[in-house]
Amino acid sequence: MLDKLAAFKTEPFEGQVYRATRMNLDPTAYSAWGGRWAPKDDYPALYTSLEPDGAIAEVAHHWSLMNPRPSKPVVLHTLRVSATQTLKLIRADLKVLGVDLDRFGELDYTHTQEIGSAVAFLDNDGLIVPSARWNCDNLILFENGALKAQLDLVGEPRQVNWQEWCKANNRWELPSDIDS
Repeated sequence: MLDKLAAFKTEPFEGQVYRATRMNLDPTAYSAWGGRWAPKDDYPALYTSLEPDGAIAEVAHHWSLMNPRPSKPVVLHTLRVSATQTLKLIRADLKVLGVDLDRFGELDYTHTQEIGSAVAFLDNDGLIVPSARWNCDNLILFENGALKAQLDLVGEPRQVNWQEWCKANNRWELPSDIDS
């Protein structure tokens, strides 16, 4: 895996990204809890999206699986990111790396976590990959002690009723008790 990933060309990333969080969470805080591209307690990661709806879709999907479902809104933050070394993988690259694209949206993260861990191990400070939840790319930043990305908050955060967002975007069936 390391040899395959080391063969990919890296590039800097400068741009605006979006992060949806629960209320009162620092949107620039990296997490060691793990996710699709980062195993728990490996390299802390910061999950962002290149599109506002992409960020909301990621959180809304996970919240839609909870019981009881959170009733509070998500908070959408805009960040300006400057990362010196990111690796961009398109769907064809993921397939070459052994990711089953037919199952990409499922909750088995074993293979994608191996990829993310290897990308961080290779001293990349970011990974740009297709979102499993929205038609856009996500940027995952790694706090790996090598090349630290610069993060700045832009503007004011915006609260989004995630359940209404799901209905408006035909995402994830929600129980009728939230229809009111």
